[in-house]
Amino acid sequence: MSDFLATVVVGVGTYVFRAVFIVALAKRRIPEVVLVALKYVGPAVLGALIVALLTDSEGNVQIGIPEVAAFVAGGFVAHRTRSHIWTLFAGMAVYWALRAFI
Repeated sequence: MSDFLATVVVGVGTYVFRAVFIVALAKRRIPEVVLVALKYVGPAVLGALIVALLTDSEGNVQIGIPEVAAFVAGGFVAHRTRSHIWTLFAGMAVYWALRAFI
């Protein structure tokens, strides 16, 4: 029961933490400088995910065929669509498919 209770408490806390910002900023105009900075959040997160994927716990780089193929596929899709979602989907699909067969 304590695991379930901890999960519920963390879930409610996360919801409240996010809802406070939405409610507090609902009637305010977000400054232009913040909107410009938010354009870089998606690429920064994608870059962080890639670095976490390519390094082990000691900081050594681990690059294989699936990683390179996923990088190329994601780069191609990013160049063609300019969409973070499609880039992530294409790269992860290629990565998972190659990991399953190699």
